[in-house]
Amino acid sequence: MNLKKVLTWLVIAFAVWYVIQNPEDSADMVRTAGTALGDAATSLSEFVGSLA
Repeated sequence: MNLKKVLTWLVIAFAVWYVIQNPEDSADMVRTAGTALGDAATSLSEFVGSLA
């Protein structure tokens, strides 16, 4: 197996383990990431809108 494949599987295994061990923290992390992505999309759309 190559190193990239092994590292990918390790990251996936860690993510699954973290979700199982800390479901509330995981949900908060996903919620925060979703909010950040939404804010970034809003800012980008306002920027593009101001160019017109």
